Amino acid sequence: MHGTLSDGLEVNVPAQEAWKIYGTLQITHVTHTFDKIEVLQGDGGVGTTLKLTLPAGTTVFSSYEEMYTKVDEKMIKEAEVISGGYFDLGFTLYRTRFEIIEKSKTSCIPKTTIEYDVNEEEVANFTYVSILPMISMRKDIATYLLENTKN
Repeated sequence: MHGTLSDGLEVNVPAQEAWKIYGTLQITHVTHTFDKIEVLQGDGGVGTTLKLTLPAGTTVFSSYEEMYTKVDEKMIKEAEVISGGYFDLGFTLYRTRFEIIEKSKTSCIPKTTIEYDVNEEEVANFTYVSILPMISMRKDIATYLLENTKN
C-alpha cells in the first residue's frame, strides 16, 4: 500500500532564512519533537545519517535511523528511513520531504510531505503514519525563525 500526507503553513520569513534551518543540520538543534537526534555520519548533505529517538510512549517504536537522499538548490530536502522504526512495522519506504516555497520576499511556506509504502501483510500499520510530529517540528522552527530573523 502506498500513501502520502502533506502539510504546510505560511511563515513571515524569507525562504532563504527558512532554508538555513531546514536545509542544514541546524534543524537538529531547533526542534523539540524528538528526545534526541544524533548525527551518525555526514555534514548535512546527501548521505548524512541521523538516529532519531522519540519521546517515550509516543509510538510503538523508540527510534529509527534516516539518511538524507536529496538536498538541493531548489530548497528541497528528502530523508528516508534506513533502519528501525517504520521498517520494523513492515514499511518498505518511509520518506520525509521538506520543501521551502517562496511566497514573497518576506514569506514562505515550509511544506512537509510524508510518502510511504507498507507491505500488504502489514497494511494495518499504516495507522502509525502521522504528519503531527512534522507539524510540531514546523512550529518549533517557525517560532525560532520568527524570533531570530529580521525581515
